[in-house]
Amino acid sequence: MVGSYANGHPAGRGGVAAAEGKLDELRRLLGKADGDLLKIVGVGAGAWGSVFCALLQDAYGRPRDKAQVRVWRRPGRAVDRATAEHLFEVINSREDVLRRLIRRCAYLKYVEARLGDRTLYADEILRDGFCLNMIDTPLCPLKVVTNLQEAVWDADIVINGLPSTETREVFGEIGRYWKERIRPPVIISLAKGIEASIDPVPRIITPTQMITNATGVPLENILYLGGPNIASEIYNKEYANARICGAEKWRKPLAKFLRQPHFIVWDNSDLITHEVMGGLKNIYAIGAGMVAALTNESATSKSVYFSLCTSEMIYITHLLSEDPEKLAGPLLADTYVTLLKGRNAWYGQKLAKGELTLEMGDSIKGKGTIQGVSAVHAFYELLSQGSLSVTHPEVKKLVAPVELCPILKTLYKILIKRDLATDSILQAIRDESMYDPRERIEMSQRQSLYRPSLLGLPK
Repeated sequence: MVGSYANGHPAGRGGVAAAEGKLDELRRLLGKADGDLLKIVGVGAGAWGSVFCALLQDAYGRPRDKAQVRVWRRPGRAVDRATAEHLFEVINSREDVLRRLIRRCAYLKYVEARLGDRTLYADEILRDGFCLNMIDTPLCPLKVVTNLQEAVWDADIVINGLPSTETREVFGEIGRYWKERIRPPVIISLAKGIEASIDPVPRIITPTQMITNATGVPLENILYLGGPNIASEIYNKEYANARICGAEKWRKPLAKFLRQPHFIVWDNSDLITHEVMGGLKNIYAIGAGMVAALTNESATSKSVYFSLCTSEMIYITHLLSEDPEKLAGPLLADTYVTLLKGRNAWYGQKLAKGELTLEMGDSIKGKGTIQGVSAVHAFYELLSQGSLSVTHPEVKKLVAPVELCPILKTLYKILIKRDLATDSILQAIRDESMYDPRERIEMSQRQSLYRPSLLGLPK
């Protein structure tokens, strides 16, 4: 138990009854007969994917005849000695975790790993409630499957907890297992990032589009969930909210199903804007981390950066949607918290301080994939295409959209081309010729920027 809640709901019969009522309602909607388990499977076991499944296990995993929550992750990932030593310290600092492991006869292996006499594996420790990317926050024990076909072939609800860079490959394999399915599953994607395709025409590919293309599952069955979600804080019952976006048929019942006292979920129809913003915020979070480190956490510099980067984000969404959801509510909060504390901001800080280098790649021990790096490349490549030209407000000439996004351009030169040092981000936000961010927002609203071809739609 954490705080005054047990299993994700208020302690007591009322909370348990409410959870079972929501579970029964979703089971009926999915056509589940009595005695037929509602099978929920998380694909990928990063911090947020693991926490999301742990929340569902806490809330709905107890009635064993009604629901089953499992997580797939690849086998064979060894836990290094230093991480095993730190994990042992975490275990011994938490009496509830220590007692749980002793009851499960699982404590001894952590002693042996601490002494260097045994190698632990990521899937093994996840079964005991430890996510390799979030060792300091023990979760509830989880059912872990390392065979992808076994995990997903008859799943009713699939949670995509993979990085966007791995979504296409893994769901391509899943699609082969689902060829004989009569009824498609419902998929909730947590992935934040995009791919860019340039030929034959420039277009963006979001994780939900990757999934439908790879599996044949109709887009109305695929939803995106995003919000101000720092995984460890949410599992520790910090109050948070989120939006689940997609077709009305599923988003409304799933919003109700996912809602918990500390985790409020609303529903929204604008799938594209939320997914795109999910990718964009990771880009600008890297820059936010750099600014924070380079200015000794100057509140003024960080606020200037925030105003400029959000105006670029709004500008870009107007290229992708005729009437994009306004940057407000959970959409704004998600951007704010990611710039403040997410792994991409952490990565930017470490680069600026010289504690990490670009040569180390974008998959960082204890953090997972830094998705903002690939997103910088994708958005820059997409928005630098001349075929998408827009009118520059000052010179009145046609230019590629990226020319109106100086922060994105600078991050591309730092992270991808490696032509500039990290302190160039400060020059980008201190440029004396830069115009008021309000002008960029007004321009995006005034000009007809919408390019449906970017989403593969007819003009």
